[in-house]
Amino acid sequence: MMRAPRSAPLRKASGSRLTQALAILRLIRHNFTMSDPLPMSRPAPRLTGRIKTEPEDFIVEELPAYLPSGEGEHLFLWIEKRDVPAEQLLRHVARSLEVDQRDIGAAGMKDRRGVTRQWMSVPARAHERVAGIDTDRIRVLSQSRHGNKLRTGHLTGNRFSILVRDVASSEGPMDAAEAVVQLTPLVDEIRQFGFANFFGDQRFGREGETLQLGLDLLAGRKTPRDIPYSRRRFLLKLSLSAVQSDLFNQALKRRIVDGLLHTVLPGDVMEVVASGGKFTAEDATVEQPRRDAGETAITGPLFGPKMRLPTGAVAEREGRLLEQSGLTMESFRTFPDLLSGTRRPYAIRPGELLLTADPDGVRLDFTLPPGVYATTLLGALIILEGERGASAPCDAAE
Repeated sequence: MMRAPRSAPLRKASGSRLTQALAILRLIRHNFTMSDPLPMSRPAPRLTGRIKTEPEDFIVEELPAYLPSGEGEHLFLWIEKRDVPAEQLLRHVARSLEVDQRDIGAAGMKDRRGVTRQWMSVPARAHERVAGIDTDRIRVLSQSRHGNKLRTGHLTGNRFSILVRDVASSEGPMDAAEAVVQLTPLVDEIRQFGFANFFGDQRFGREGETLQLGLDLLAGRKTPRDIPYSRRRFLLKLSLSAVQSDLFNQALKRRIVDGLLHTVLPGDVMEVVASGGKFTAEDATVEQPRRDAGETAITGPLFGPKMRLPTGAVAEREGRLLEQSGLTMESFRTFPDLLSGTRRPYAIRPGELLLTADPDGVRLDFTLPPGVYATTLLGALIILEGERGASAPCDAAE
């Protein structure tokens, strides 16, 4: 069993800690996910491109875990927003319906820069005011009653349709048909092996400011009262989870550097892909074929008191990561309701991955599980230039 280091005090966050976190994110942007984790049979082409030039270039549709029954005390709203931050949508719905934000349910957050569709639940007593939600950028497409409030994580994933414009190689602009030819081998390998499941830079705020807030909260240098009341509930959860996400990214990077992204180690906590159930790998020779077949996935840590602990050498790896970060398992008990902890797959195989030529560039259509970043998948294929409007992660539902 992994034990929390007893003698590692929570150090004051330094510039080097944020520098390290931001360096990992820069590596993600520049095809770090393709240079090491996949057993590539050919060099990855260094193509560049732009996303989110227009909101319609980035379309996200939530895949719900269930549909509303038609009866109950909660009203489910199927909402489309265009170029609206997740936090702003929540405030707008609450204000339009004259309800408390805490009475609104959502399965996950959606990107600002894009056209996104998702379910939200509100008290059914507000049904007469639903028409007041509609604006030029927000529309209620349908509504139906249900017996329970929508909770974070009540979705099976998200469906994406993303246009990449201005695709070019080192030799200059490239037409869409040629780009598809260049990218097809990489798409095929991602279908087979998956891509490294890094948290995207949206998770950490501009220059890591959200991560810094989370570190300050865990260190006791700040309290929730230091966060403006209007944003306290939203930012408290986001900043604390940013610390978990940063540690996961570091653990993932170390597996890649050590050549172990796709290698099952004795003591690894595995996830059954179909059910999400977790178990500890005892015999790696038995579990490796199941992982290679896509039946299971190797998981990394989202530290917290309820996280399932690995054993053996894997426990030692994760223990060293905590110690070097100046944290202990006790650090995450400060906010037990927000930092309960779980495991997250190190690699993800996207569903229904399709690459096609478009009059304005190349289009990628695919589905991803909750909490997985579309921009991380895109970064495994293309170096993204000048991405606009990064905000909340798409359904980072732990």
